[in-house]
Amino acid sequence: MSDRIVCGLDIGTTKVCAVVATSDELDRVQILGVGVAESDGLNRGVVVNIDKTVSGVQEAIGEAERMAGVEVRNVIVGIAGDHVQSFQSRGVVTISNKDGEITEADVHRLLEDTTHVAMPADREILHVIPQEFIVDGQDGVADPVGMSGVRLEANVHIITGLVSAAKNIYRCIEKAGYRVADIVLEPLGSSFAVLHSDEKEVGVALIDIGGGTTDIAVFEDNTIRHTAVVAVAGNKVTDDIRKGLGVMRDQAEALKCEFGAAMAEMAPDEEIAIPGVAGRTEKRVGRSTLAQIIQPRIEEILEIAAIEIKRSGFSRHLSAGVVLTGGGSLVKGTAELAAEILGMDARIGRPMGLTAGLVQEVSDPKFATGVGLVLYGLRPEMIGSTPFRTDHLDASDPSAGGDNLVKKIKESMMGWFNEL
Repeated sequence: MSDRIVCGLDIGTTKVCAVVATSDELDRVQILGVGVAESDGLNRGVVVNIDKTVSGVQEAIGEAERMAGVEVRNVIVGIAGDHVQSFQSRGVVTISNKDGEITEADVHRLLEDTTHVAMPADREILHVIPQEFIVDGQDGVADPVGMSGVRLEANVHIITGLVSAAKNIYRCIEKAGYRVADIVLEPLGSSFAVLHSDEKEVGVALIDIGGGTTDIAVFEDNTIRHTAVVAVAGNKVTDDIRKGLGVMRDQAEALKCEFGAAMAEMAPDEEIAIPGVAGRTEKRVGRSTLAQIIQPRIEEILEIAAIEIKRSGFSRHLSAGVVLTGGGSLVKGTAELAAEILGMDARIGRPMGLTAGLVQEVSDPKFATGVGLVLYGLRPEMIGSTPFRTDHLDASDPSAGGDNLVKKIKESMMGWFNEL
C-alpha cells in the first residue's frame, strides 16, 4: 500500500460522506474506507449549525477510519451553495527574460494578473482554471512553459464564493479535529469521478442533483467552461411528497427512493401501503399518483439546469449530452426525462476509475463527489487545464493529499482561515 492516504469529505445538506483512498505505484486507486452520517447542520449547501455539522463530520470520518484502519489528519472538502458564482477573465503579461523563454514564474504572474478583478469584500476566489494560453497572438496553447515569446495571455474561468461560507466549513473541520488540505467546488469534484475524458473533450454538461443544491458544470475541449449552483434539489421533491400525501418526512424520502418515478407514464399500476401516523389506519396511494407529485419538481430542476447550460453559450457544443449524478438522479426515469427536456443524450453517472478496495460500496451516484475529491487528491493532473499546481501539504505527512490550482490562491485562502 502507498504511504499516500487521501480523505475526501462531501458535506451535503442531507448527508456527510467521507471516502478514504490510496494509490499504488502504478497509480491505481484503491478505496480503503467509506463513512456516511446524517447531515442536519446545512441548508442548501451552507453551514447553519456548527455543532451538528461537526458531529456529522466526526461520525463519517470516524467510520471511514475504522473501515480503512488508518488515521486521517487532512481532508479535501467540497464546497457548494447558491452563493458560488463564476465568470471569465483574461490576463496579459510581457516576457522579460533575455532569451524570451516562458517560465513557470511567468505563468504564475499571468494567473495572478487574471485575478485582479473587482469583487465585493465578502467574496473570495476559490479556483482559477486556465482555459487557454495565447503566445504572441497564437491561441490554443495548452502549456506555454518553454516556448519563446514576448507577450503571454490567458483566458481563465474564475470561481468565487462567500468568505463566510468557506470559513464556516473550515471551522467545522477544525473543531472536528482535522485539517483542511484543500477546498474544491463540488461539481468540479464530481466531474473527476463520473465523466470520461473524451466526454470532456467533445462537450458535456454535468448535473449533480443533491439534497439541498443542484450543481451544474459544462466542459468542452478538456476544460471547464461554466459552473453554477442552484438551490432546488432532491429535498424539494421530498417536501412535495410530504405535503401532497400528508406523510412524515422520513416516509416521504423512503417513498421517493423506493417507489418514485420521474415520469408518470413509467409508474406501474399498483398501490403502496403507507403506515398511518400515531396509530391511525394506513393509507393506500397509487404509484402513478406519487409520480405525478414528483415529476413537476424534477422537471423544474432540469429546466433550471437547461437555462444555466444555455447561459454558458455551449449548449450547441455538447456532443456527449448530459451526465446526471448525485442522490437525486436515482429516481427512476430521471435520465429519460432529462433527455426529453434538454433535447440531448442523458445518462446516469456513477463513480469510475477505481480498481481495488471498496469499489462496489461507492458505485452509487450519491458518492460521486466524495470519490471525485479523493481522485483529485491522488491525481491532481485530472483537472486537465493547468500543469502549474504546487503541492501545499507537508510531504512527510502520510495522510496528506491534493494539490492546489495556483499557490497564491491557496495562500490567500489560508489567510482568511488564519483569522479564525
